[in-house]
Amino acid sequence: MSSGAAFHLPPAFPERAAWGTASKLRAWQQEALDLYLAKSPRDFLAVATPGAGKTTYALRVATELLSAGVVHRVTVVAPTEHLKTQWADAAARVGISLDPKFSNSVGRHSDDYHGVAVTYAQVASRPSLHRELTTSRSTLVILDEIHHGGDSKSWGDGIREAFEPATRRLSLTGTPFRSDTSPIPFVTYELDAEGTLVSSSDYTYGYAEALRDGVVRPVLFMAYGGSMRWRTKAGDELEARLGEPMTKDFVAHAWRTALDPKGEWIPAVLAAADRRLTEVRRHVEDAGGLVIASNQTQARAYAAMLRTLTGEAPTVVLSDDLGASKRIEDFGASDERWMVAVRMVSEGVDVPRLAVGVYATSTSTPLFFAQAVGRFVRARRRGETASVFLPSVPVVLDHASRLEEQRDHALDRKPDPDDVGQMWAEEQALIDDANRADKASGALDEGRFEALESDAHFDHVLFDKQQWGMHAQVGSEDEEEYLGLPGLLEPDQVSALLRERQSRQVKKAPKGAEAPMPVAAHRALAAQRKELNKLVSTYARQKGLPHANVHMDLRRVCGGPDLAAASSEQVSQRIDKIRLWLVGRR
Repeated sequence: MSSGAAFHLPPAFPERAAWGTASKLRAWQQEALDLYLAKSPRDFLAVATPGAGKTTYALRVATELLSAGVVHRVTVVAPTEHLKTQWADAAARVGISLDPKFSNSVGRHSDDYHGVAVTYAQVASRPSLHRELTTSRSTLVILDEIHHGGDSKSWGDGIREAFEPATRRLSLTGTPFRSDTSPIPFVTYELDAEGTLVSSSDYTYGYAEALRDGVVRPVLFMAYGGSMRWRTKAGDELEARLGEPMTKDFVAHAWRTALDPKGEWIPAVLAAADRRLTEVRRHVEDAGGLVIASNQTQARAYAAMLRTLTGEAPTVVLSDDLGASKRIEDFGASDERWMVAVRMVSEGVDVPRLAVGVYATSTSTPLFFAQAVGRFVRARRRGETASVFLPSVPVVLDHASRLEEQRDHALDRKPDPDDVGQMWAEEQALIDDANRADKASGALDEGRFEALESDAHFDHVLFDKQQWGMHAQVGSEDEEEYLGLPGLLEPDQVSALLRERQSRQVKKAPKGAEAPMPVAAHRALAAQRKELNKLVSTYARQKGLPHANVHMDLRRVCGGPDLAAASSEQVSQRIDKIRLWLVGRR
């Protein structure tokens, strides 16, 4: 077999290379290929951010090994049925024939194929069969999203048994790695400076590097808060606001209340996301949107809302079957506006025109979040941006702010009590169990939680680790200022526009908390303090300072006692002062 076809393989399927990338392979792909060929390793782990082009890289390695006679067979292991077909289609473009419909019950494939594309579950169900196929001919095994090897003991043991005798194993994954401590087969673990066993990759290409190279899009995270009310098992009605400090339990209940289709939060956020998609489509005509739901019931409800909103029925993907694959492919090739899916579309699915997303799921792991955001970041041309709408939930905002960080898989790291993601790990396991059983997102505490009502407001935009904008009502001019950002912008242009629009919002904001009708003094003062705290929070996030330090600076400049003892006039002076600070006037 010749590697000529692979030599002309574009950096990403099915679109052409992004602006600024190499004409044949992207720079990172060529560098990783050169390293692989120089080392000729039996095992190689490539960690590359979602959207960077791991498929292209792996297929180039495969053609090199096949043409050199190092291997005579290729097995691709993927997480889902849809991805098997996607791999087979991509491989066919470079002259590698893979059978994506290989059946364990048949146990063999036609001689027309160079190998097979299977799922991790398929291997785990009959590892001895796949071991026999692996030993029948010299085999390259490509383990796509290898972190799934730790999903359960059976999956990990299955791929270890099946592919231990393979001639070569090429493992691929995005970032970050898993948060649990299940060892992943064929991954090397080494002690770090703290004496913790962490995964060691042979080549790493993170989101920050891909963003610098123009390989992925920058992401605007649109955060929405709001008032949530729910009823407990005891019959107590509780209320809280997303985006304001509260206990973890209150956050979890408020989050699920926001996602409840019967409330007002999710319809308002879907409407805002659709307005954003309309703006993006002014510049990117085929731009599409994806709503990631927690379960099938909510997915259907969200789809009905979008149909009412747009007059167009969205594509709905509810399960990992062959019909789902066809619906995803059809959506990818169309110019339809929206797709609604449950979890499965969050990983590995290649629909490059996706530009707007709604994270309408209660799944909180950093791995799932990174893979979900990865559906929107593949760049096709210069200036494209991605917009992802989020609930103002601490763990989600933390993941968004740390998108550029590279994380390895740790086997024996001690729990960090200050790690926001770690705090949610136990509850996330219960949510995952509920979702696997296809129950409603409230199944975590069924019978003792009932969502009653919710509303939404715009909180802020998170971009390049900075937060921009302040509280705005849904449908207001202030919200439209951010939803109406042009669909084609360079990262520095995005920052400049966000700075300008925040400045405009601050300048036209009322200079106090006076209400149009008389209000009790204690209520007026409480409202002023609340406004000041929000402004302090915005400024602290911008500057990376603790809130307490900002309050001390204001007190030093304006005089007066601490906030709890400050008069209405003194609080008003501090509000005026921090507004000036927010627009760069000290």
